[in-house]
Amino acid sequence: TTGYGLIRSEAGRVMAITYGTIVTPAQLEMPLRLNQIYEELQDLLMEYKPDAVAVEEIFYHRNSKTVITVAQSRGVILMTAANAGMPVAEYTPLQVKQAVVGYGKAEKKQVQLMVQKILGLQQLPRPDDAADALAVAICHLHSYRLSFLTGSSATKAGEKR
Repeated sequence: TTGYGLIRSEAGRVMAITYGTIVTPAQLEMPLRLNQIYEELQDLLMEYKPDAVAVEEIFYHRNSKTVITVAQSRGVILMTAANAGMPVAEYTPLQVKQAVVGYGKAEKKQVQLMVQKILGLQQLPRPDDAADALAVAICHLHSYRLSFLTGSSATKAGEKR
């Protein structure tokens, strides 16, 4: 499952445009699953035309098979963004938690509650992967604002080309 979240900042308010997950059937072969992620993400980028794509960096996981699967999906996301000419920003889980909650070791539930509050959602964003994606988007927005205020030379905070 690959989460996505698109947000907008307008007149000092941050709001969710759309969020959800790209779910690939487990019985499909990996190349077909990765292609599905590519196609659905490409559709999202074409429909919403975001200013940038922000992704979470891979963190150590005890299950090496999980890390490999996540890395493959991440590669597809990075490639899809690059093909669309979008700048890509990458953030560690620690950076995301600090930006959203103010504490780098925050629990998942704390992050979800802050995402709900920041975006003015009626309920917690679900599923978890979508909530995580919204948190990464909020992190990027905060980083972009900070770089703008400090006069950083980066056009988008955290940008990697």
